[in-house]
Amino acid sequence: MEKKPYRVLLYYMYVPIEDSVEFTREHKNLCQDLGLKGRIIIAAEGINGTVSGTVEQTDQYIETMKRDPRFADMIFKIDDAEEHAFPKLKVRHRKELVTLRLEDDVNPNELTGKHLSPKEFFEAINHEDTILLDARNDYEFDLGHFRGAIRPDVQNFRDLPDWVRENKDLLEDKKIVTYCTGGIRCEKFSGWLLKEGFEDVSQLGGGIVTYGKDPEVQGELWDGQLYVFDERIGVPVNQKEHIVVGRDYFTGEPCERYVNCANPECNKKILCSEENEHKYLRSCSSECRTHPRNRYIAEHGLTEKEVEESLLGMAD
Repeated sequence: MEKKPYRVLLYYMYVPIEDSVEFTREHKNLCQDLGLKGRIIIAAEGINGTVSGTVEQTDQYIETMKRDPRFADMIFKIDDAEEHAFPKLKVRHRKELVTLRLEDDVNPNELTGKHLSPKEFFEAINHEDTILLDARNDYEFDLGHFRGAIRPDVQNFRDLPDWVRENKDLLEDKKIVTYCTGGIRCEKFSGWLLKEGFEDVSQLGGGIVTYGKDPEVQGELWDGQLYVFDERIGVPVNQKEHIVVGRDYFTGEPCERYVNCANPECNKKILCSEENEHKYLRSCSSECRTHPRNRYIAEHGLTEKEVEESLLGMAD
């Protein structure tokens, strides 16, 4: 098989970074010099990034990072790609690597749930006494998830602690196993669960990305696609079988195609076919379809008459 010319790197590390603002500036210069594109968050507590570049560019980046003692043990998850997965480079300084906004923050280097290997995770979630909790957002879950996982009704990671408190009876006195895309959200979330008094808490080490590449489990028990935060949107996980779990927002038919609602004030992620995108003006509701700043209408140069005809067609 011919090797693809580009790669996508996914990585994180909780490690103290002194003068993290200055480090952010220096790191952006490094990535620009190498020609990388992607999104990197830097905070005093560490780094969290996903970038794309040629094999040579990504190799140079990994080598440079590994020469820094702070990042010598950082694990890079690597996907081959035909081209860049991002349109541009964004390197931002933030207060947190993942936004939980806890009153009493958790340091994953001091408190976090037990890390499970892919095989250990596979065995754990096959036990009847295990509660499998998805630590991602609802739209990520809707595209793909592990069989039997609980879907928290949250659109933002920061809302997950409130959801847990409101649904404590589901989790109390249970063995909790949680998972997320690459592992970083679970590092802090599982520690928070322990802090909240849940005693038996584990996490999928390396996240879904690592699980899907493991030669032994081969992504088994995962259905759908994995939502990723780049232009690919969704990537496969289960190497043994592919079961579509996503459903078209308008018809309920099997669908794995995400679009954003054309109302910029809504911007809701919705699964829909290309046909329904055009039929419903890429809008999740009648209010969004008639919004004065509807992006679909502007992009396609629709006249008022054409919009009215579309709306009448939906009512038929």
